[in-house]
Amino acid sequence: MVGTIFNLVLLVHVIVGLGVVGLVLMQHGKGADMGAAFGSGASGSLFGSSGSANFLSRATAMLATVFFITSLSLAYMASQAPKEPTSVMESAPVPAKPASDAVPAPEAAPAGQGGAGKIPD
Repeated sequence: MVGTIFNLVLLVHVIVGLGVVGLVLMQHGKGADMGAAFGSGASGSLFGSSGSANFLSRATAMLATVFFITSLSLAYMASQAPKEPTSVMESAPVPAKPASDAVPAPEAAPAGQGGAGKIPD
């Protein structure tokens, strides 16, 4: 159930993100009005000369708010998800070593025969 909700929110997040990009690309920059004032651009549009800025600005603000909310909800859902092992080493517990395989302690060498720091002939 949680995976289905996560996938749905992720799908909405991607669609809204693409919508924000599209709306931002459709808007005019501040420098575009200067060119239209001197006759080099078309100032009229489908929504009128000033209506497009208000409609596109409000639509962008609404989509940006939805994008922000979906970002926060995805981050919250990802933090609450059960932690799965990320490697093979974390997935299997290491068994304890049995006592029969213990390595015997080294015996001390008699004095005068070899030892630490002497080089054999």
